[in-house]
Amino acid sequence: MIKKAIIFVFAITISINTIQAQTPTKWRGPNGNGIYSETGLLTKWPANGPEILWAFDKLGKGYSSPVVANEQIYVSSMIENKGFVHAITFDGKEKWKASYGEEFYESYPGARSTPTIVDDLMYMYTGHGVLVCMSSIDGEIKWKKDGFNDFDGENIRWGVTETVVVDGDLVFMTPGGKKHNIVALNRFTGELVWSSPGKGELSAYCTPLLVKLQARNLLVTHTADHILGLDSKTGKMLWSYPQTNRWQVHANTPIFYDGDLFCFSGYGQGGVKLDLSADGTSVEKAWFSSNLDSRMGGMVVLDGYLYGSGDNNREWRCVDWNTGDEKYADKSVGKGVVISADGMLYCYSDRGELAMVEANPKSFKVIGNTKVELGSEQHWAHPIIHNGVLYLRHGDTLIAYKVK
Repeated sequence: MIKKAIIFVFAITISINTIQAQTPTKWRGPNGNGIYSETGLLTKWPANGPEILWAFDKLGKGYSSPVVANEQIYVSSMIENKGFVHAITFDGKEKWKASYGEEFYESYPGARSTPTIVDDLMYMYTGHGVLVCMSSIDGEIKWKKDGFNDFDGENIRWGVTETVVVDGDLVFMTPGGKKHNIVALNRFTGELVWSSPGKGELSAYCTPLLVKLQARNLLVTHTADHILGLDSKTGKMLWSYPQTNRWQVHANTPIFYDGDLFCFSGYGQGGVKLDLSADGTSVEKAWFSSNLDSRMGGMVVLDGYLYGSGDNNREWRCVDWNTGDEKYADKSVGKGVVISADGMLYCYSDRGELAMVEANPKSFKVIGNTKVELGSEQHWAHPIIHNGVLYLRHGDTLIAYKVK
């Protein structure tokens, strides 16, 4: 309990000290955990689902999420093998689009990574392992670093799918090389600040988690066969924990809650809760569940309960964070992505269902649902919520749903 109290007080202090500074955007919401602080949202939906305010259908191919910064929406895509970032107004008009170079056009072609924006700079990590720093005002390219040629990384089966994390003057990327496994670059110049050999494994589609502890900032990520914890200032690897599956795919960002970690992977692997020491230097397994094998849909923790769906285990589940005990399993909605806001789960299935579900450990109660019929190809992108609007990307289309 002492460890939890120290971490909580420190987190509050950090929040107060940084409230006036613009913080970097993150994949899966302001804290990177799929939870949005919106309130006053609809408690039930019309029979046909929430109202569609607009749809922008000229994106091109992609699976990345939209992100909001500088009073506009940014979203990446691929058009004729070239990657673009589109800047879109809140009424669905394109302000500009700018190319950041070649995108991944092989298996499941399209943009993978979500732009990371800090003030007037934007960072795109391509499916070919090139990190591009651009102006967030007009898309002008400032610098590039090639994770495979500038470092010793190599690509993975379905292309790099990492949304880079920014902390202060540093931007982190995972080339996946033997020597340069994970690196930190000066985000203004692209110069190498530190390099870690990690475990010398390939990258694993993972967007890292940055945990701000009293002793240090801890960078937590997956590579092919391990979960890694690194000091974000120095790059020193503090610990590793084995985690693998048949394709070495670990596309879910780890979750930090109540001082500890949860790391989970699909293809039947499952998830492990790791007790994290207060200074971030060690972990110890608390519990493991093979049922929590989400491939790329994420999970959320609310009031001490984990919510999300599986992969091989297709059910939606609720699990006690402390014990790993399962509270329910339900198949009424297809497996997929989950985010949360205002006491509700928003579940977007790979069958194109969008459902609002009560976040209640007693049962999976669907409050509203609709079918996502606009857009193209796979239903994989993680939606976001901003100012009472749920923005959902389905292939070549960005849809704005009124949920307030």
